[in-house]
Amino acid sequence: MLNILCKVSVFVILSATVAVSQAADVQTLYRQWADIRYQQQSEEREGMFGSLREEAEHLTEAHPENAELWIWRGIINSTYAGEVGGLSALSVIKEAKENLETALELDAGALNGSAYTSLGVLYYQVPGWPLSFGDDSEAEEFLKKGLAINPKGIDSNFFYADFLINQGRKKEARGYLDIAENASDRSDRPVADKGRRAEIAGLKARLMEK
Repeated sequence: MLNILCKVSVFVILSATVAVSQAADVQTLYRQWADIRYQQQSEEREGMFGSLREEAEHLTEAHPENAELWIWRGIINSTYAGEVGGLSALSVIKEAKENLETALELDAGALNGSAYTSLGVLYYQVPGWPLSFGDDSEAEEFLKKGLAINPKGIDSNFFYADFLINQGRKKEARGYLDIAENASDRSDRPVADKGRRAEIAGLKARLMEK
């Protein structure tokens, strides 16, 4: 009996150690992403995101069951595609979509539904057929699913407001943008929150345009 208890204790300790290690990996990805996205010069970002892509790929290969790592791999790939631009970015966008779909299969609620929100962003920002998979109806469906999981979140509300403004639905966008603006700061993501709040201010300015 003692041997069994010892084995169980060792298993629990090892499992906890792995969980802590993977959580640290997730933090590493999003902190590097935020630093590159909001604090680096534009001409430097493509190469830096390229290196971060490789790191994210390595981590998802090492921990394929971790939905949060897949979400950040998708976000990093989509951001990198935005830096590259043009037709050469389309294959990276497709990879980002696949990353996020993998995350949904593993845990749709991971990171407060961020996979839904990030997929929604891809669907309204990328070209439609025949170039890519862009689709406004699909985008809104994913964005609403993200909002259902995280109705007070800064990102879920910001991106839905951005989508609505792009659709010419400015009156609808105001309420979501107000929620994003008043969302609580995330203690572990000060750089990202500061950058997002600047983007919220930019959206509010767009709302004032005739």
